[in-house]
Amino acid sequence: MPSGLAALLDDIAGITKLAAASLDDVGGAASKAGVKAAGVVVDDTAVTPGYAMGFTPDRELPIVWKIAVGSFRNKLLFLLPGALILSAFAPWAVTPILMVGGAYLAFEATEKIIEAFAHHEVAGEETEDLALSSAELEAQKVGGAIRTDLILSGEIMAIALADVADKPLAIQAAALAVIGVALTIAVYGVVALIVKMDDIGLHLARRSNPGTRALGRGLVKAMPVTMEALTVIGTAAMLWVGGGIIVHGLEHFHLTPVPHWVEGASHWASAAPVVGPVTGWLAMAASSAVVGLIVGGVIVGVLHLIPRKKAAH
Repeated sequence: MPSGLAALLDDIAGITKLAAASLDDVGGAASKAGVKAAGVVVDDTAVTPGYAMGFTPDRELPIVWKIAVGSFRNKLLFLLPGALILSAFAPWAVTPILMVGGAYLAFEATEKIIEAFAHHEVAGEETEDLALSSAELEAQKVGGAIRTDLILSGEIMAIALADVADKPLAIQAAALAVIGVALTIAVYGVVALIVKMDDIGLHLARRSNPGTRALGRGLVKAMPVTMEALTVIGTAAMLWVGGGIIVHGLEHFHLTPVPHWVEGASHWASAAPVVGPVTGWLAMAASSAVVGLIVGGVIVGVLHLIPRKKAAH
């Protein structure tokens, strides 16, 4: 074989190995960072179905699709470039931004808990919804869902960025893009199944097979229970993810009393035989949720106090 051809083949082999290694780096970074963002993903999955409920069955999937397109746009056109600029020019700002986002998640979860206990019914919103046409209401709901997704997606991308910040910029960009696309497909695929669960159940309930009919009736009956469970799971996820972000931020800035308390609780619970890893994680999540509840409670108190002071004046 001529030496020139051999050298070319060696170069091609070297480039192939480099590309494979880069893909491995991207895959590994995306997988690791994606796991860290799982709590926010759970919340996103739990929150979104509510925006598509209350419409005719033929509009449910188009609404989910519109929200999914908005989520892709949020992640790839706005958040991804913003995250890369932040990583290149102000990496020190990632942790404070994460902590602000964690505080916001904690605030939203705490407010939901307070509203659930207070049983507040906002009649004005219901009247306003009735005054809108179906198309206007759909546009309003989709817009609200995309704005909520922007906040949650921002948390996902910030958490992922914090985990790949030590990688080259190209690996960061590829990993964040993979995470954004994969999680959006996963979240809105599950959301579509949840939204259509009752329709799938009705379809199965009309079949001739008794087992299939029983499964269909079970799906229809399970729909309201599933929605309630998603609300609880989403709220819990917001608390422990938000609190966990705050705890990690405090540790980053060497404000250690609270992180040491959370770590101590997790260490004590993980000493249990056999189930130690599970109880350790549960203790860590519960402790983080307590931190989130305290921070969220303080924010709710301040925000409710300000309007009262204005009203008094």
